[in-house]
Amino acid sequence: MLPTLEFGRTGHTSSRLIFGACAFYDCTQDDADRTLDLVLEKGINHIDTAVGYNKSEGLMGPWLKHHRDQFFLATKTEIRTRREAKEELYQSLERLKTDHVDLWQMHCLIDPQEWETAMGPNGALEAFLEAREEGLVKYLGVTGHGIDAADMHLKSLERFDFDSVLLPYNYAQMQHPQYAAGFSKLEEICTDRKVAMQTIKSISRGPMGDQPKVYNMWYAPLDDQKAIDHAVHWVLGNPKVFLNTPADITLLPKVIEAAENFEDKTSDDIMERDMSAFGIEPLFS
Repeated sequence: MLPTLEFGRTGHTSSRLIFGACAFYDCTQDDADRTLDLVLEKGINHIDTAVGYNKSEGLMGPWLKHHRDQFFLATKTEIRTRREAKEELYQSLERLKTDHVDLWQMHCLIDPQEWETAMGPNGALEAFLEAREEGLVKYLGVTGHGIDAADMHLKSLERFDFDSVLLPYNYAQMQHPQYAAGFSKLEEICTDRKVAMQTIKSISRGPMGDQPKVYNMWYAPLDDQKAIDHAVHWVLGNPKVFLNTPADITLLPKVIEAAENFEDKTSDDIMERDMSAFGIEPLFS
């Protein structure tokens, strides 16, 4: 059985594995349907998608309309202006075959200039507040990649009391002093405010480099089951965070298996051995 945790202050008890629907970036409808059947069967009750995930919202809609009440549903926008963000939300709702999403997130808000636009007059934040007032969304969040993600989330939380954040988290990335310091400070704030912390890149092996692309991912993932077990257990060993599954449907069963078998956090000694054995390095530096 998958572990669960209250999703911040929303009152929703979510599976600590959140299905990352970027895995549907370039899938067929049959593949999406089969994957969502597995998600439902395994007890994952929280789905995270985005407009930027290519076909994802459209592939989910036909299946989701029959199961909407069984999931906490989140999507994202990269639009930083009020009117355009609101228009895009209506398009997301149409593709997802629903009249509301539970969580709407500012996608990858890490660029300082984009941040000023989104948070300023006629910015996306105004659209977010309007949508919440109108019942189109229930909760509001912010997401980010990169070495400055935690620091930018701290800035966003100073500007507005978001309900959730999303950012990278794995053993190798937390060996980067700047990133670890920012993450730890963000974790403290989120704990105090009951802001949900979603994490990504749990099974990252590092940058793709010259390696051939085998999976539907822009970075190199772990694919050895034992290494995935260790990586997933290390993340879940932090009782305050959620783990968003990686963007490839073929790796999803391995991540689910790892989460189902979770008991204790993987030791740093084991993670260090895996870093050496699999060539794991921080994705962002």
